[in-house]
Amino acid sequence: MRRLVMWDIDYTLLRGGGVAAKAWRAAFTEVTGVAWRDTPIFGGRTDTDICNEVFAAHGVTDCTHERFFARYVELVDEIKHEFTVQGHLMPGVREVLAHLGDDPRVVQTLVTGNIPEVAAFKVAAFGLSGAFDAEVGGYGTDDSLRATLVRRSLERARDKYAEDFRPVVIGDTVNDVTAALANGAVAIAVATGATPAADLAAAGAHVVLPDLSDLEASVKALTA
Repeated sequence: MRRLVMWDIDYTLLRGGGVAAKAWRAAFTEVTGVAWRDTPIFGGRTDTDICNEVFAAHGVTDCTHERFFARYVELVDEIKHEFTVQGHLMPGVREVLAHLGDDPRVVQTLVTGNIPEVAAFKVAAFGLSGAFDAEVGGYGTDDSLRATLVRRSLERARDKYAEDFRPVVIGDTVNDVTAALANGAVAIAVATGATPAADLAAAGAHVVLPDLSDLEASVKALTA
């Protein structure tokens, strides 16, 4: 059975340097006419979930997700060149992606709280687009719950390839770990974000890596 390796983006593959967050705030103010007041915690959450919280915190009741996300995508598109200026790849990412890309037992995709267009902008900025079958990914527009994103990705992969997969989720937050476990997936955690390694282990991660700089250890965890 092949592995479907589902990659989180932010603080797992790369740091975006606050570029998307800047566009988020600008889009919110433009679309709603409400001044930005409260910044939520973004890590490990879906854009749909964050949008719900932001609208509620600012008392917005007359704006749809579709309208907000449309402007958000436009603004990120305008400043996407800043990703490589303000952000950077996490250690070892390019090497691990390349190694798994050469392995016929592995299909790599994205399971991320980002909406699809912004996910695409982020990975393209660093030349990573070709590593992933983005068609079978799970995205922040699929649901507010991250576990549903994992399920949708697995369903899409099964439908596209007409085969079953062993799901493997890799991310840097407790939400990534719990979403993996909720779907019977192998949970690989990297301590490259704000969540300490001990917390990732306590959440039930099967393997916790400090980062992906050890190619052998990283590949072993993702393909075991």
